[in-house]
Amino acid sequence: MAMNGAKALKKTALLTGASSGIGKAAASALVNAGYRVIGTSRGATPDEVRDGIRMIACDVTSDESVAAAVALAHAELGQIDLLVNNAGFGVTGAAEESSIAQVHALFETNFYGVVRMTNSVLPIMREQGSGRILNVGSALGFIPAPYSAYYSATKHAVEGYSESLDHEVREFGVRVAVIEPASTRTSFESSNVPSDTRLAAYDASRAKYLVAFGNAMSVADTAESVAETIVLAARNENLLLRYPSGKAARQTAFARRFLPRSLFDKILHKQFGLA
Repeated sequence: MAMNGAKALKKTALLTGASSGIGKAAASALVNAGYRVIGTSRGATPDEVRDGIRMIACDVTSDESVAAAVALAHAELGQIDLLVNNAGFGVTGAAEESSIAQVHALFETNFYGVVRMTNSVLPIMREQGSGRILNVGSALGFIPAPYSAYYSATKHAVEGYSESLDHEVREFGVRVAVIEPASTRTSFESSNVPSDTRLAAYDASRAKYLVAFGNAMSVADTAESVAETIVLAARNENLLLRYPSGKAARQTAFARRFLPRSLFDKILHKQFGLA
């Protein structure tokens, strides 16, 4: 299913986790912005086109799957101008309640998956002398995240990795940035995995947190609004390192940067009903 001819003049994009939520919305938004887009999902079938988006199979936890998907995308697109690392999932629960195996699985997708995709695409971009990598992080990558400690840890890792990588690859015409959404109304939130070892000691506090989380989700941003931020970062000539997406993320980033820690902590505890 090669894409050539007049379409070759268009920018190209490869986007992981494109079957639903932010990834699906971003794929559509990039098409509307003039990109030729290939999206990935673990369950894509050969020659699949879903809602107008070419889909290919990719499991970001597998070196072999990632290498095959990137090779196929490169062959079909001819070049890869933009990589959007979006695949991920969350774990909800107290930090003490997750096994090491559960934490490892979370990092395999949310962080090592980003590294696998990036390491597979970077040789292509270096050869081209150009490219842009957008890693979908989270507001929880720069603020404390009670009852989401390990998800937050993966997103903190993405922040540090992305900033360091951006300095390494600039000489090759490649740039890296992080998209930082706050709570977003997608199937991602409803499909979060609970911690695998529930402890009664956290029941009361966890219940308060879940109520507060539900309240936040009732006014959360949409996947389409985050997709708009991704398109902005993809096309922005003067790339920023970080793109907080939505009012809540921008306000949180401002508060984290300028408020004293004691005041920030007090606001956080009040918001989530913590002692």
